[in-house]
Amino acid sequence: MAREWYVVRAVSGQEKKVKQYIESEITRLGLQDNIFQVLIPTEKVFEMRGGKKRVREKNFLPGYILVEAIITPEVISSVKDVPSVIGFLGAKKGGPPIPLRQAELNRILGKVDEVNEKGEMPEEPFIKGEPVKVMAGPFNGFDGVIDEVYEDKKKLKVVVKIFGRNTPVELNYFQVEKQY
Repeated sequence: MAREWYVVRAVSGQEKKVKQYIESEITRLGLQDNIFQVLIPTEKVFEMRGGKKRVREKNFLPGYILVEAIITPEVISSVKDVPSVIGFLGAKKGGPPIPLRQAELNRILGKVDEVNEKGEMPEEPFIKGEPVKVMAGPFNGFDGVIDEVYEDKKKLKVVVKIFGRNTPVELNYFQVEKQY
């Protein structure tokens, strides 16, 4: 049998505990030759709260964990017996789990790599025409409206009113906070 990637369904919010438990089961049961990697697809997002930039990791596939393994009955039972695991995605009752197709895997792992290259992204994307408050820099305290979003540079063109005139200023994502 070959090494393939499988999707394990877990209770949403319990992914990290499930990953740790599976990894401890690998060493406890000596499954290093059958289970190679356990991965939670995450991305780094930041949000502005009270003028402070907070960075956190967010699952972009909540409730799912990727496992690279050679599937044997022992692997199936040891993963299924982990607390908070619902089962393998795509497995019919009593049947073996179905591995991810290469295209699906590339899309998921590509998303992980793309996020690592991009760095931090805002939790909620900025939208043209959206009102924001400048929280840092020389225009701190000014209100404005997003005129353009430069996702590749993580910058915004914001129009602020200075001395009664609309003035466009270029700001980083972390220098503004959305107004709700």
